Amino acid sequence: MELQPMDVDTTAASGPSERAKLLLASPNPSAPWQDLISSIRQTFLPRPKTKQPRPRHSVLFLQALFPILKWGRNYKATKFKNDLMAGLTLASLCIPQSIGYANLARLDPQYGLYTSVVPPLIYAVMGSSREIAIGPVAVVSLLLSAMISKIIDPSVDPAAYRRIVFTVTFFAGTFQALFGLFRLGFLIDFLSHAAIVGFMGGAAIVIGLQQLKGLLGINHFTSKTDVVSVLEAVVKALQDQWYPLNFVLGCSFLIFILMTRFIGRRNKKFFWLPAMAPLFSVILSTLIVYLTKADKHGVKIVKHFKGGLNPISVHQLNFGGPYVGEAAKIGLICALIALTEAIAVGRSFASIKGYHLDGNKEMVAMGFMNVIGSLTSCYTATGSFSRTAVNFSAGCETVVSNIVMSITVLISLLLFTRLLYYTPLAILASIILSALPGLIDVNEAYKIWKVDKLDFLICLGAFFGVLFGSVEIGLLVAVAISFAKIVVNSIKPSTEVLGKLPGTDHIFCNVVQYPMALQISGILIVRINSGTLCFANANFIRQRILKWVEDEINDDMEESTKTGSGLHVLVLDMTNVTNIDTSGIHALEELHKQLITQGIQLAVANPRWQVINKMKASKLIEKIGAALIFLSVADAVNASLLLKMDNLNSC
Repeated sequence: MELQPMDVDTTAASGPSERAKLLLASPNPSAPWQDLISSIRQTFLPRPKTKQPRPRHSVLFLQALFPILKWGRNYKATKFKNDLMAGLTLASLCIPQSIGYANLARLDPQYGLYTSVVPPLIYAVMGSSREIAIGPVAVVSLLLSAMISKIIDPSVDPAAYRRIVFTVTFFAGTFQALFGLFRLGFLIDFLSHAAIVGFMGGAAIVIGLQQLKGLLGINHFTSKTDVVSVLEAVVKALQDQWYPLNFVLGCSFLIFILMTRFIGRRNKKFFWLPAMAPLFSVILSTLIVYLTKADKHGVKIVKHFKGGLNPISVHQLNFGGPYVGEAAKIGLICALIALTEAIAVGRSFASIKGYHLDGNKEMVAMGFMNVIGSLTSCYTATGSFSRTAVNFSAGCETVVSNIVMSITVLISLLLFTRLLYYTPLAILASIILSALPGLIDVNEAYKIWKVDKLDFLICLGAFFGVLFGSVEIGLLVAVAISFAKIVVNSIKPSTEVLGKLPGTDHIFCNVVQYPMALQISGILIVRINSGTLCFANANFIRQRILKWVEDEINDDMEESTKTGSGLHVLVLDMTNVTNIDTSGIHALEELHKQLITQGIQLAVANPRWQVINKMKASKLIEKIGAALIFLSVADAVNASLLLKMDNLNSC
């Protein structure tokens, strides 16, 4: 007898049949291009609560693109007082760090300060985070020096190296803006949390090893970043020639900076102490070198330091040379890493303050600031965790603190750069080293190990890839393992047999997870735990379901022989399946045919919007039967039980 719950003249069946009609009558979902246009409109033209005249839409667009136009109307003098103090505190940390990071990026010191002038100003009018501090950071500086040095050696042709850096920054900003414009923020999720933890830890160690050149006063050092090459270069330098005074000077101030940080953490009232320590170290060490003439005794100094306003660098962008492809590739990598760090930092502090940060708008702001930065002698900038923490502790209210910091750095460029001629390189190395412990998160790595072993493998892959290979290898290993995890989970998703939870009418649970759940005689309920039923997993799922059916038939063979109550309905719960392709449709057709040959009917429960639409388009609904499509597992089970009762009564 064929299952026809639509024909059962009972109140219990009329409800499910009506609900099934609603499911089958659902309209077609919107086309992909319509979704794209809608998402772009939401980014730049948010929908007002009430219908607005056309001029109002232009205002909404400008406010979405420049958030300062919205919150700036309510800005008060009391907020500016807090932002002023936070900005000055931020500048005291930013100036020495920017010089050190420029050295890490293998650029002249002034380019670090240039990067702390223009990008923060652009972000201030376009960004939505109130606490984030914009400027150069260690990881991006390492990325640039490690990857661009393979194309052009900065010690051989510094001008060509600098042109590639600006071109990479332009590409990075362009990619970031496009990610935000087309709402492609999910791309940064390819660098999983575990991958970022491992990458940051490995990068921190590599950055620390790179600083041995300045800390030991080594003249000739390797351009490679792996730990083996760096240690070999250090051993060779120690056997050849190095200058102990650099080491003594650098370590002394490194200990001082770390002590002030310890005091600042123990007593929040002294938050300004670790922020001021790097600038104080630069001033004091420069004065010591100048008074003692230590530069004539082997202490390496900055020497020439060009100041003034940011020079225009439009003419230095190189889009027609042989390295434009490599520049675009490096720009994409830097864009992803910079966005990942900035959005993670911004969202962390936004959650503390209790407001939401729109990742797509942040991408647009980051993109524009780097594009404009590349035109004004800046290299890739992003949000810094250490400086953002200082900005937050100093009591900033808005991004005006970034404006104050930028103006302060600009004044320093105009008036004080000549005073930094005698600044020892060992101090810049110690400042960078003092910022590295925050990048190595051992506790988070241990937490990843406790939660997910495969994620921990991704973390280790990124860590050791950066440490013993290169920055690119570390990223490649992390992304490759992440993709492998996705592929394995997609190809072999889990399927589970459901049973009814005792004491309930419509709750069905995994019988393995909930042993008390009862399987219903004659009905097998299987749930597919995959977001998509596609070419990668359709055949595996079909075979897995048929195996469940075979096992169920074998278990019920004796009972079905005596009572005729063997398996007669397979209920396929598709609640978790959000999409399906032609391979998935074909697999369901084959499953239906194989079940029919065994006298078993296929009932589909809760197919989602995209799934039911494609089932109708492929006419799979007609093959299975509209009466066998249900809105819930409970509806399908109730209809199957009614059929079983009719069969028993007819016997």
